[in-house]
Amino acid sequence: MNREQAQDVERAQRGSGPRLTPRTPRLPDPVIADDVSMSDLDRSVRAELRTLSKENAVGVAGHLVMVARLLDVDLEGAQAHAETAVRRAGRVAAVREVRGMVAYRAGDYQLALTEFRTARRLSGSNATLPLMVDCERGLGRHERALELAAGPEARTLAPAEQVELAIVVSGVRRDLGQLDAALLALRGPQLDPRLRKPWSARLFYAYAEALAAAGSDEEARVWFADAADADADLETDAAERLEEIDGVVLLDLLDGEEEDEADTGGTTSDALPWDESQDQQQDEQLDRAGVTPRDEPADNAQGKAQDESQDSPQVEPADSPRDEAQGEPQDEGEPLIEPQDKGESEDTPKVDPGDGAEQTDEEPQS
Repeated sequence: MNREQAQDVERAQRGSGPRLTPRTPRLPDPVIADDVSMSDLDRSVRAELRTLSKENAVGVAGHLVMVARLLDVDLEGAQAHAETAVRRAGRVAAVREVRGMVAYRAGDYQLALTEFRTARRLSGSNATLPLMVDCERGLGRHERALELAAGPEARTLAPAEQVELAIVVSGVRRDLGQLDAALLALRGPQLDPRLRKPWSARLFYAYAEALAAAGSDEEARVWFADAADADADLETDAAERLEEIDGVVLLDLLDGEEEDEADTGGTTSDALPWDESQDQQQDEQLDRAGVTPRDEPADNAQGKAQDESQDSPQVEPADSPRDEAQGEPQDEGEPLIEPQDKGESEDTPKVDPGDGAEQTDEEPQS
C-alpha cells in the first residue's frame, strides 16, 4: 500500500467515525391510515403546503390529518405524527402550529409557546395569541400573560379569538385573586344568554365559574344553566356542575343486585327457591284444625279488603314538572319541558272502579 492509498483509507475512516453517527437512531414514520385524503385539511392549510413538492405535500397532509384524528384519543400517536410533519415541512406555519397544539394538550407549555411564536413569525397571523397567553399562565408567568394580552396584537383578533382571549385573561385574574377583574374581563356584547354562537357555551361557563369564585352562587347557577342550554356539542361540563349545585345524586341501582349475584353464584330467586311442599303441609294442618281460609265468607273478604284499603297510604298526585322549572331561565325557542296533554288533569288522579263500586251501583231486587 502506497502513501496515497493510506491517506484515502484514513480519510474514509474519519468520515465514517462516531462524530457523524446520530446519537439516537431515527424512528420510522408513523403509519397513515388508508382513508386519509389531502382534501380532509382546511383550504388555508392546503394552500400553505403548495410550497412543498407534490409528494412531500401529500405526506405532510396525511400526518396533519392523523394528528387531528388522534389528538383526543391517542396523544402520543398525535405527537409522533406532528414531529414527523415538522421534520418534513418545518418552514410551514400551519405545521408548527399543529405541533404547538399537541404540546399544549400534553402540558408542555414551553414547547407549545415556542412553536406558536414560530408559527406567528412565519405567517404574520396573531390567531394563536390566546394560546400563547394561556401558555404564559401555565408557566406561572401571570404578569407576562397580562402584558401579552394587552398588547396591540389583541385588537386585530377575530371575534371568536377575542372571546377566547377574554376567557384566558379571566382565568389569569382569578389565579391572582382579582375576582372583580375576572368578571369584568368577560363582560361585553357577547355575554348575552340569548345568543347561540360557537363560543357562547364556553363564555357562559367561564362567567359562571367567575361568579362562583366570587361567592355569587345563585347567579352562578343561572349562568351554568345558560351554558348547559347553549352547549349542544358538550364542550363543557355545565350540566354536571348544575347537578352538583342542585344536589342531584345519581345512584346505580344495579350495583347491589350484581353483588348479591356474585356472592350467591346466581340470582336471588336461585338462592331462595320456592318450596310448594311447605304450603301443602300448612294447608293440611289447617284442615285438621277445621279452618278453611280459602272458603272465607263474602262479608269477611269484603271487610278485609276495606281494612286493607284504609291501611294503604294515600298517594297524592305529583307536582307538575313545569312548576319545578319556573325558576330556571328558559330559551325563547321551544320549552325545555314538554307540556302534558290538556285532556288530562294533573291534580285529578284516575281511579278505576273496584268491586265495591259495582255492588253499590246495582239496584236492590224487590
